Amino acid sequence: MNIVDSSGWLEYFADTPNAEIFAAPIEDTENLLVPTISLFEIFKKIVKQKDEGEALQAVALMQQGKVVDLDMELALNAAKLSIEHKIPMADSFILATARAFDAVLWTQDRDFQGLEGVEYIPKQH
Repeated sequence: MNIVDSSGWLEYFADTPNAEIFAAPIEDTENLLVPTISLFEIFKKIVKQKDEGEALQAVALMQQGKVVDLDMELALNAAKLSIEHKIPMADSFILATARAFDAVLWTQDRDFQGLEGVEYIPKQH
């Protein structure tokens, strides 16, 4: 199973140099998990940069994977991960979801660099 962090989704939607790397897990929808916090982050970012129509199209594409709702167990595990790794709330929700489903987390967010189960790809400029 795979989870793509918001940084990877944004690369994919913007067709940047790293988009191809993130395309593999994103387009493998049978094995793609999408935390609800990722839907929030992508929708918000695209609405601010473009418009609501494009944001809704992005979210529709994301929903081709299995959307994972935040529940109490994930929230508490995320809180522990946030403390342990000193990572922000949204990142901890995404990491907790990846760990709950034994999924690989694909990202270019430095907060995740070196963590177990993470495929970190440095951002290309």
